[in-house]
Amino acid sequence: MAIRYNLWLDPENTAQHRAMEAELERYFMARFADYPHISLADDDPYDYDAPFNRLYDVLIARAAEHCEHHWGYVATPAQLNRCFFRAVGRSNKILPDTPG
Repeated sequence: MAIRYNLWLDPENTAQHRAMEAELERYFMARFADYPHISLADDDPYDYDAPFNRLYDVLIARAAEHCEHHWGYVATPAQLNRCFFRAVGRSNKILPDTPG
């Protein structure tokens, strides 16, 4: 298996990696706008069929493909995951688990 991740091939190019992570975060924010509000209150975090977990799988796969084909950058799984959850934290489409 060849190493393809830009972060691993050129770890010193921090400006490029930060810029791509910002683009990925914007990408996720834009994709969240395509969906209705998603509540985290009733979902079991270990249920693969829970709406949020299915959304995660789909959007991570789409983002990886989009990143490579649109920007010519191969993001690591850690970068994709980090950007996804940064976007979740900023999005008004994801309704947090609120007690009571």
